[in-house]
Amino acid sequence: MKYFVGLTLIYFTFPAVSQLNSVMSLSTSLGVNKSMLSNPNSRILVSNKNYKPKVLDLSLSGPLDVYELNNNKFNSKKNWTLNKKEFRFSFGLTQFLGDLGGDDAAGTDYSLKDYDKQAMSFSGMIGYRYRFANFFATTTSLSVGMLKGSDEWVDEGNSIGQFRKIRNLNFRSPIIDLSQRIDIMLYMYEKVGKRYSIRGIKGFNNRNEQVYIFGGIGVLGFMPQGQLDGRWYNLKPLSTEGQGLVGGPAKYSSFALTAPMGFGFRVSISREWRFGVEASYTKVFSDYVDDVAGVYYDKGMIASQKGEIAAAISDKSFEGIKGYEAGMQRGDEQNDSYYYINFVLTRNVTYRNYTKTYKRYKLPKSRYKF
Repeated sequence: MKYFVGLTLIYFTFPAVSQLNSVMSLSTSLGVNKSMLSNPNSRILVSNKNYKPKVLDLSLSGPLDVYELNNNKFNSKKNWTLNKKEFRFSFGLTQFLGDLGGDDAAGTDYSLKDYDKQAMSFSGMIGYRYRFANFFATTTSLSVGMLKGSDEWVDEGNSIGQFRKIRNLNFRSPIIDLSQRIDIMLYMYEKVGKRYSIRGIKGFNNRNEQVYIFGGIGVLGFMPQGQLDGRWYNLKPLSTEGQGLVGGPAKYSSFALTAPMGFGFRVSISREWRFGVEASYTKVFSDYVDDVAGVYYDKGMIASQKGEIAAAISDKSFEGIKGYEAGMQRGDEQNDSYYYINFVLTRNVTYRNYTKTYKRYKLPKSRYKF
């Protein structure tokens, strides 16, 4: 009988001791000590008697809704941190506002009234945008393009239009613009969508919609060129208004400060890519983007100092029309400006790409780290 009792005790006691040894070995490997096990405030589930696991309600009327599962983790006010670093590429159109071309009125550097569709040209841009706060980002951009204008395109609606038409000047200027600006988000709707397409699971698409305004500073490089007998000449070395000559104005710089400002909007087309449109007005702190700013200089002096081509291109007004002699108005005192409309493609590079690492170690593919 005593042997039977002994075997019974061993049968029920040995498994309990084995489980206790396993728990103690696991706690040792995890760095858990006895005080942690005895502490009622410990985060270890077995020691916290008041712990109540969160029950996820899956009793939904339809398929499992991924939005309910991910909303708390990904779709919160911190979503802007998933769009902090972006590369930008754009292509669009420019419109010059200055002394040449435009409407049948005095040239302006601020009004779209001086719009001239024949003076529209191209522009391209690359840039980097860094989102440093929920509603704010800073953008560095390098733009290249062409500005142009011609009195030939002016409407002869009144005396000013006729003056500009008879003046008969034209120009084009390749430009390069480096700018730094601050973007202010007026409206945002940013949500992280489903990562995988699984049959039977209802998810939601990626959303990244923004409406914003911006303003900043920049530096513009330009080189105005004029056309004579079908050939284009760089105008700055020709001193068309007597720049650097006796009694004439000082030579102007080929660089000027700018102040870009505008607005834009964009939408997401995938997890990484966004597409948008921007409209910008750029104030240039120079009146020589078109090489027209002051008064006519003596053509004889220009011919003797710069050559016959310089004299001819400085005054191309129609023969027999008075009012275009030395000292008469050739341009105005307003600085030049331009605006552009660009189509912008943005690539989000906030996520780290682990593709190479996973290929190296032959692990399942995973492209994003949140």
